[in-house]
Amino acid sequence: MTTIDPMPGPASRSADPALDDLVSLADIRAAAATLAGIVVRTPLVPVGLPTEGDAQGHPRTWLKAESLQPIGAFKLRGAYHAIASLEPDVRARGVVAHSSGNHAQGVARAARLFGVPATIVMPDDAPAVKVAGVRADGAAIVFVGAASDDRVATADRLAQERGLTLIPAYDDARIIAGQGTCGLEIVEQLAELGHAHEPLTVLAPIGGGGLASGVATAVKALRPDARVIGVEPELAADAQESLRSGRIVHWGPELVGRTIADGMRTSSLGPLTFRHLSARLDDIVTVSEAAIRAAIARAARQARLVVEPSGATSIAALDVVVPRPGEHLVAIVSGGNIDPDRFLETLAAADPRAR
Repeated sequence: MTTIDPMPGPASRSADPALDDLVSLADIRAAAATLAGIVVRTPLVPVGLPTEGDAQGHPRTWLKAESLQPIGAFKLRGAYHAIASLEPDVRARGVVAHSSGNHAQGVARAARLFGVPATIVMPDDAPAVKVAGVRADGAAIVFVGAASDDRVATADRLAQERGLTLIPAYDDARIIAGQGTCGLEIVEQLAELGHAHEPLTVLAPIGGGGLASGVATAVKALRPDARVIGVEPELAADAQESLRSGRIVHWGPELVGRTIADGMRTSSLGPLTFRHLSARLDDIVTVSEAAIRAAIARAARQARLVVEPSGATSIAALDVVVPRPGEHLVAIVSGGNIDPDRFLETLAAADPRAR
């Protein structure tokens, strides 16, 4: 990880009146009520050896397994909440989204549950398992080039031409509130396990920033003493550069396209996620491609989870973030939609005996 001066802490930014319109804990609680019975309250899966826990061998490192959601990723939370927020007549005309995969599946599934048409703009190099998931839910797919700007332009055009409502992937208050329910669950689950007053750090992957924005909002509201740290691939670290410099920095597709974490090839944060993360995130770290691959294997061996590269970034960060004394570390595994051949190749590369 490149050494850079740390971000100013959230406490130094919390009094800014310009932040009053950000998503609140009340918004996230309302989203949780909407999502009840739709999303899974995914488990906290312990990882590590007993000697790495407390004196009684209780675990202190956990994976929040969003890979176990019905679509294999956290994105159903925000997508369903956003579509549920539409007026019925607007929703009935249909929705459109642009995504490399997991948001596409979230919108397709939510649209199917509401019985409305969905059109998804996807890059032509999207993982086959994600394309198959979108098709299985009956959404129409429009393929474009790998550049995220192409997807945005095409989705905007389709929305105008067909009267569809665009469901953003991350830069939207309804999306952020929906994703924030993941953070709400983490705090509740640790309290149920008897760890309500023990130090806590949550590691959240950052692509466009919707998940980290919502999780940071929920966790910091309920546990002001907790840390929320974002995680990015070194090869797609636009969010880290943006938050360090205090302005949104754009990384082109030729840069972000280098990472195997296809769900994190977003060229920049959005204005809304930038503001949330600037106000509420404690820090952001980066991980290497080798560390991401190793984390996929670690999740399979230690937690029996199938994890995609984007979801593995937070697991890789467990080797980067230094825990405070007695601290619980929770890594959010954002998704598990990895093509089977790539998964087997990754396991074999990490350990030839894994086959």
